[in-house]
Amino acid sequence: MGILAPSILAADFKNLEQQIKLVENGGADWIHCDIMDGHFVPNITFGPLVVESAKRSTNLPLDVHLMIENPDKFLPDFINAGADYVSVHVEEVVHLNEVLNKIKELGVKAGVVLNPSTPVSSVKEVAGKIDLLLIMTVYAGFGGQEFIPNSLQRIKEAVDLRKESGGDFLIEIDGGINAETAQQAFQAGAEVFVAGTSIFNADDITEAVREIKSVISK
Repeated sequence: MGILAPSILAADFKNLEQQIKLVENGGADWIHCDIMDGHFVPNITFGPLVVESAKRSTNLPLDVHLMIENPDKFLPDFINAGADYVSVHVEEVVHLNEVLNKIKELGVKAGVVLNPSTPVSSVKEVAGKIDLLLIMTVYAGFGGQEFIPNSLQRIKEAVDLRKESGGDFLIEIDGGINAETAQQAFQAGAEVFVAGTSIFNADDITEAVREIKSVISK
């Protein structure tokens, strides 16, 4: 049974609570929050205040993806705002083990993110510690990109890494996710699916959630 985490980056922020209720009604499992700082990635999105607002709007777990420089400095802000999962990029964090320890010490689940050009093997040393491995299926920083086909092989590599390491992490994907790509990725071994524009730009948001849920629930 796959987990669907709609990304509120694509939501209508004027009606954020209502938009979250619509995805809840469709059967969403988590809410995904894409945090961008204009440095690690070119765009700027939102910070802890919006995460806090999302937390007030739902009882679903908040999955916070930090696409920011020096994420360790901001961990308490996002965790205090209501994050249940916090994921950091392996490309940005020098002392990854320490940052993961800090996330866990602050009482939430810890994840690592890989950009498309970063080998899955780069997280081998922490595979037994993480709760979530987020494989970007587009390049981080922009919504609405197309799914990179090679991502399916990377998902399979993550499945193998988990088996070899004895890890217990969930395999998450983010980027270009719709019913078709979600089904392909689910068959490859992905377990958590982040979808933004395919849900929030749909004519019927609730039905768009149900459509993706139907292909990751078989």
